[in-house]
Amino acid sequence: MLNIIGTYECKVDVKGRLMFPAAYKNQLSEDLDQGFVIKRSIFRKCLELYPMAEWTSESERVNKLNRFRKKNVDFIRKFMAGVKTVELDSTGRLLIPKDLINYGGITKEIVLASVVNKVEIWDKAEYEKAIDYDPDEFADLAEEVMGDMENE
Repeated sequence: MLNIIGTYECKVDVKGRLMFPAAYKNQLSEDLDQGFVIKRSIFRKCLELYPMAEWTSESERVNKLNRFRKKNVDFIRKFMAGVKTVELDSTGRLLIPKDLINYGGITKEIVLASVVNKVEIWDKAEYEKAIDYDPDEFADLAEEVMGDMENE
């Protein structure tokens, strides 16, 4: 399983292009030729960038849903909304499609944040709001989410 590491601040030009961080290029060197899938996030107003192999795995899970259940079809439609393939150009830039820039509220300053097997793309101001937290609330969340896991 892929484990991407790092959070980077970048700028987006008027066409929606950003210079993909060298650290990500190094970590994903074997995956760069296959390209990426970019889509709306499920839980936050940001974008998600999947290396193609990770997207294939994710879409295989979604494809197993029973399409004769309305909830599943509604989920698939929303999950796939705005999904696009993207590649780095010859200078190492990534073009964010205009509709996804609008969805994410992305302006000039953005943050690319690794989330294990994918990268979230945030407008910088929205990212700062999203990571602002009360340490006690985070401690409670950490205990709830991770507390029952056994040491491996």
